[in-house]
Amino acid sequence: MAEDAVGGVPQLQESFLEFPDNRVLVEVCGEHDKNLAVIERDLSVQIVRRGNQMIIVGDEDDRAKAEIVLQELYARAEQGKPIEKGDLNAKIRMSPDTDGQTSTQKEMFGKSGVEIRTRKKTIEPRTDAQKAYVKSLFENDLGFGIGPAGTGKTYLAVAVGVNLFINGVVDKIILSRPAVEAGEKLGYLPGDMKDKVDPYMQPLYDALGDFLPAKQAAKLIEEKRIEIAPLAFMRGRTLSNAFVVLDEAQNATTMQMKMFLTRLGEGSRMVITGDRTQVDLPRGVQSGLADAERLLKGIDRISFNYFTAKDVVRHPLVAAIIQAYDADAES
Repeated sequence: MAEDAVGGVPQLQESFLEFPDNRVLVEVCGEHDKNLAVIERDLSVQIVRRGNQMIIVGDEDDRAKAEIVLQELYARAEQGKPIEKGDLNAKIRMSPDTDGQTSTQKEMFGKSGVEIRTRKKTIEPRTDAQKAYVKSLFENDLGFGIGPAGTGKTYLAVAVGVNLFINGVVDKIILSRPAVEAGEKLGYLPGDMKDKVDPYMQPLYDALGDFLPAKQAAKLIEEKRIEIAPLAFMRGRTLSNAFVVLDEAQNATTMQMKMFLTRLGEGSRMVITGDRTQVDLPRGVQSGLADAERLLKGIDRISFNYFTAKDVVRHPLVAAIIQAYDADAES
């Protein structure tokens, strides 16, 4: 351990970590130690690897963060799971604060058993908020996911829906969005009504395509066992034995939200996702998401889960952009 000071100048200290399997450690470090370089850059430490040992140089708080990141990446690699760029970025963002408290569980990378199996791949939530959200969707009949873009609200909801569908818990999947115009007019777009509204539905098609083979998804859509439709098409229906997702719910009016929520039928589950900062409704029109949040909190079997910029799983800059806009809104 380095001395605390030399000639009155504070000195950086060292921590030592030892890992049992050098082959697993290679996966943690990444090709040409690229993962270590990211940890060094983002956590302001220096990491020296000697065989199966790591020497971490930095101040106490930064070293503590780096130690947890390395230990949990090792636990993930030990299970045979890949360490992707998004996993690494998420773990660094969710590392302990300077007061020593951590906002993640110790076993963030899958030891808690929160996984969603679909036809094409297994999805593993990366942050505590995502894990709590997924658990709540399996446990409750109606769940809300509220937070900024890129936090996985819709993606994880669709994954849960596919999981319940392929396991026979529900008979169909219904994915919906309000077709709110954001500058362009629907009537000006070419084609029939399906052609006009499909661009609004594309994010839902994209999510579905990640979890089901294309031919199977197309067949299920043709058979109406999977429906992707604008919110207006839900009026007058009773949705039974279905997993139902309403995306971009901040753009539903109060009456539309009430209409949608009261479609819930026997054996169905419903998920409402939205971002309160991205309302595209005309000035003076109340967002149905805000009303639902106010009115339904505290009702049994209805869950509310919230996300922040720390839960963004897109490019790391997305989290920084969201934080900058949030800070400006609060100033």
